[in-house]
Amino acid sequence: MRRRGRGRRWSPTGLPTFAAGWVASPPPCCWAGVRLVPVRFRFFGGAVDLFGGFRGLQRDQAKAILSKQAVKIATKAEEHERFIFKVTHLLGVLGFGGFCYLLGARPQDIPYVYCLFYVIFVPLRWIYYRYKKWHYYLLDFCYYANTFLLVMILFYPKDEKLFMVCFSFAEGPLAWALIVWRCSLVFSSFDKLVSVLIHLLPGIVLFTIRWWNPQTFAAMHPEGRAARVTWPYVENKSYLWTWLFFVPLAAYTLWQLMYFLIVNVLRRQRLLRDPEVMTSYRELSKKAQKANNIWWRLSGLLGDRNRQVMYILLQALFTVATMALTVPIFLSYWMHVVFQILKVCAATWNGGSFILEVMPRQVVQKQQKKKLNMKPIEEGNSTQHVEDDEKSGNHHEHTTEEQNQ
Repeated sequence: MRRRGRGRRWSPTGLPTFAAGWVASPPPCCWAGVRLVPVRFRFFGGAVDLFGGFRGLQRDQAKAILSKQAVKIATKAEEHERFIFKVTHLLGVLGFGGFCYLLGARPQDIPYVYCLFYVIFVPLRWIYYRYKKWHYYLLDFCYYANTFLLVMILFYPKDEKLFMVCFSFAEGPLAWALIVWRCSLVFSSFDKLVSVLIHLLPGIVLFTIRWWNPQTFAAMHPEGRAARVTWPYVENKSYLWTWLFFVPLAAYTLWQLMYFLIVNVLRRQRLLRDPEVMTSYRELSKKAQKANNIWWRLSGLLGDRNRQVMYILLQALFTVATMALTVPIFLSYWMHVVFQILKVCAATWNGGSFILEVMPRQVVQKQQKKKLNMKPIEEGNSTQHVEDDEKSGNHHEHTTEEQNQ
């Protein structure tokens, strides 16, 4: 390499580098007879991949654009909140009626209705939750279980073992979370409605596949057999417990490990920097501490520092107990019917309580918040008016003195 001109260097490729100490190395790959690679620059002993940095910059820009659009959409939704509530209530009631009709007329189509719901409303929920800083909720077990069910319906609809795993998820932790965590069926609230359907629909889908689907009837009444067999076919009790309890429990453990790795290791600093970013543990611990209920006291058995460990253990015990209860529900048609009715009644009851007790308080709080936000504006306007009046008074005095002179 030889210097050409002052204050810059020329690389063997003929590309100048203007900063002192920079050297461009020739590329080691070939395309159409010409050697090409991403150019690497060295600066005082360090190396920078130009194209790698450019790709990272593009990725950051795309992420920033998506976040900006999510905030813009959610802000527009809040500005038209009353209108959106009315539209949501109308569409929710009509959709519920249409779903009930389809459930009786064409139960074999219910799984595809569920798939349509998932691919439309889960991305919309991410947009809304990203704006609210609640997007870590989408790492919860309910979305993990729903993804399992979506994969089964679309790619493995006749896999009996995967069906049993999804059944354990849907009628175990998801179904009982609907009851224990008091999910509310409120047609005027998009967020409440999606929360209920995320926990309720998987069980209804698997109920229709197991008991009401015409293809299942054909599998349960094969030609040449008088005895009634079940679908999925259960060989013995050990087979039943393996695929309804032990395998789903292993899948749950895998989710718990991934969740802990993402939230408590990879994203730990992000969560520590911003206390407004919510996770399931943060929300439940906040509510339990405020209410000082039994969950807060149980989570403190190992001390305040180990509350999260106790939270994981309590959630694991809840999962084990609810998965064990899926075995009798799986074997009995009438128990399964009663359980579906119980879930719908619990969600509807909680929805009525929310409308009568919680929503009026929320309306009052929003009005008070608006008043507090309007006070600085009103004070600023009144101050501006006073200053304008003083200026006009001073101007009037000056003109009067001039006229007198």
